[in-house]
This record gives sequence, structure tokens and C-alpha cells, in this order.
Amino acid sequence: MKNITLPFVAKLALVLLSIIMLGYLAILGKTLLAPLFFSLLMAFLLLPVANALEKRLRFKRSIAALMAVILMIVIIYWVIYFFGNQLAQLWNDWPLLVKQSTAAFHDVQNWVAKTFDINVNKQKSYITEGFEKSLSTSAIIVGSTLLTLSSSLLFLAFTLLFTFFILNYRRLLFRFLKSVFTEEHQAKVAEIVNEIQRIIKKYIVGLFIQMLIVSLLMIITLSVLGVKYAILLGLIAGIFNIIPYLGISTALIISVLITFATAGATKALFVIFAFIGIHTIDGNLLMPLVVGSKVKINALFAFIGIIIGEMIWGISGMFLCIPYMAMLKIIFERVDGLQAWGILLGEEEKDSPRPRRTYRITKKIKLEEAE
Repeated sequence: MKNITLPFVAKLALVLLSIIMLGYLAILGKTLLAPLFFSLLMAFLLLPVANALEKRLRFKRSIAALMAVILMIVIIYWVIYFFGNQLAQLWNDWPLLVKQSTAAFHDVQNWVAKTFDINVNKQKSYITEGFEKSLSTSAIIVGSTLLTLSSSLLFLAFTLLFTFFILNYRRLLFRFLKSVFTEEHQAKVAEIVNEIQRIIKKYIVGLFIQMLIVSLLMIITLSVLGVKYAILLGLIAGIFNIIPYLGISTALIISVLITFATAGATKALFVIFAFIGIHTIDGNLLMPLVVGSKVKINALFAFIGIIIGEMIWGISGMFLCIPYMAMLKIIFERVDGLQAWGILLGEEEKDSPRPRRTYRITKKIKLEEAE
């Protein structure tokens, strides 16, 4: 059969058309695809648990998958319960927060009046107009909030179901994936799947360790500074840190606002310095140590991926973009003709590889930098 070689412009048009069609289908199938993609990551994480229950305890595959999912439900329930207790404390102090925020707002009004020569009455009229406009759209805001809550519950239910099915039918899915390709490529497909499973599992575990360490550092630092709700703010910083670049900025804004309302501008400034210091430690020590560079995406394409993920699937897209870009990087590096795209997504190679750093905790326990 004669091979047909298309001109570059035709290839480019086909690639762009395929990307547009896939993006449009992803937007249409958000309700189904977003929890499915998230479930695949959870299945990678729970796979050792399911394998241990199936091989060591002789559980049936379906029972082992169900027990792994129940373990995930218990962990999610514990996290939600803990957050609920912290938010309940914040809600009890809500009148105090409103009082202190009002006092701080009056101080800002007086500063604006002195600096920009805008009297307080004019400022109040501007605020009143904006408040009236916001009230006119309050029904829309309430409706969107309820819709978001119901969508989150639906997302969680779909994620749990899909995780169970992926774990239960993992061997069937693997056989299907191998059979899609010709026999000469099946060995490479198996190699890519095993490598993705190994690297992504290591990546997700590293992210959880990184989240835990960042949360502990923030809780300790904020507690030393005497910041109220240090545990809540530390957990917010650790969880939001999973979203590169944008997550830590959002956590910083939330923490500064709450600290400003409860303790004043001086402690809010100390909180900013604490975030900068811990983020520096995280980026230069924790990230290469516990996550590693195998799945590290360069800052340019990580930022582009986060924006595209948010445009397509919202917050869930921001969480999912980095691990799936890492999967694409692994595939690109092992498929002939696509290695250049793997280079484009990865970090710039250094001239001389340095030895991996090792940190000894005790005589028998040491922490070695990930590959």
C-alpha cells in the first residue's frame, strides 16, 4: 500500500481540528469525563491496597476493590468532618469578624478620603449602588451556589463508582488497551502503561506528602505567630498548594484576609512573609525531594495547562491538568516521532547531572531525592 505524505499545512490543519474537536467533546462530556479522569488517578493510588487484599488476604477482586473504595470514603469523611469542625469555630466568631472588618473598613474609608479627596458620603453612595446591583443578582448567586453544591456531590458519587469499576475491571481494561494496537507494538504499550502506573502513583503519593508537610509547616508557623485559626489556614494552604502557582496565591489571599480581620495589618504582613518563606522551601526542597523530576512540567506549559483545564472543566480541570500532562510527557518520550513534544513539556536539561541529595533522619532512616 502506498504511503500518502501530506504537506505541512494540511497536517497542521488536521492537528488543530482534532484538538478543537477533542476540546469541544471534553466540554460537552464534563459531567462524565471529569470524575472518570479523577477516578483513574485514585485507582492508581488505591491499586496497591486492592492488590494486597486480593493476593494476601485472598479476597475476591470485586470485594478487594470495594474495600479500597470504602477506605477512600473513610478518609474523605474524616477530612470533611475535620474541616467542618474548623469552619464551625470560624462561624461562632463570625460576629467578631464582622465587627473588626467594619472597623478596618472605616479606617480604609478615612484613608481614601484623606489621600484621594473623596468624602465618606460619596464612598457610601458608590458602595450602595454596587450593593443594590449585587442584590438584584442575588437569586442567580444563590442558584449557582446550590448548583455547585449538587454538582460537587454528583462528582464525588461518580468518582467513587468509577474508581470501583476501574479497580474491578483493571485487567480487562489493560487487555483491551493492548489489543487495540498491533502485536509489534504491544510490548511498548505494556511498558508505557507500567511506567505511567509507577510514575503517577509515585507522583500522587509525593503530592500528598508535600501537602502534609506544607500544612504542618504553615500550622506551626502561624501558631508561633499567634494567628487565630492557624490549623484551618494551614490546611487550606496545604490543600490549595496542589494547584501549582494559582493555589498558593489563593490560599495566601484567604489567610491574609482572615488574619487582617482578626489580628490587624501587622500580623497579616507576617503571614505574607511566612507564605513566601514556606513556598520557597517547598519549591526548592520539597518538590524535587518528594515529587521528583520525572513528571515535572516546565512552568510555561504547566501554567498554560492550568488555564486550559479551568476553561474546560473548572476547578477539577486545574487539579487534573498536571498529572495528565505528565502522562502525555511519558507517552511522548517513548513513542517514535513524538519525542520532541516530550522535550517541550519537560524541564531544560542541565549540562552535567548532579548527584541526588540524601538527607539522613536517623541512622537507619534516610530520605533520598526522587529521580
